[in-house]
Amino acid sequence: MKNMNTFSIGATAAIITSMGLIAGLTQGANAKVGIITGLLIFAVADNISDSFSIHIYKESEGASSKEVSVSTFGNFAVRLLLVLTFASLVLFLPPNAALILSSIWGLTLLAILSYGIARRRNIHPLKSILWHLAVALVVIVGSRFLGSWVLKWQLISRI
Repeated sequence: MKNMNTFSIGATAAIITSMGLIAGLTQGANAKVGIITGLLIFAVADNISDSFSIHIYKESEGASSKEVSVSTFGNFAVRLLLVLTFASLVLFLPPNAALILSSIWGLTLLAILSYGIARRRNIHPLKSILWHLAVALVVIVGSRFLGSWVLKWQLISRI
């Protein structure tokens, strides 16, 4: 399926960015409000930007109007739905529990996506899954570190 590439781009962006936002913002004051706000902005503003970029890219490839529309709206819908699943975890759970569950949820979704892509490419799935999960873990840990660093910097600058 040719449009699967577009959906996998949108799904990957939604999963990894959502996990990064949650990991980075969990430590701050009013974490729940900050995370949900960040996720909703990401779900709308960045999603429109990326979906429009895919739209223009598909047009530049000479794709049919139907393929351009399916790619554009498919990417938007997949990203929106996935980000909303992460936002719901944050909404209904305490921030640290949301961090753990959203990481498990995101890594599971990414593993399933990676498995499907590897099978379609006729390559060994385990190597692909481990590589993609390693990248996601770097984002989670890096975002957590960055969030902690910004929080410490903010506290120091108040003195």
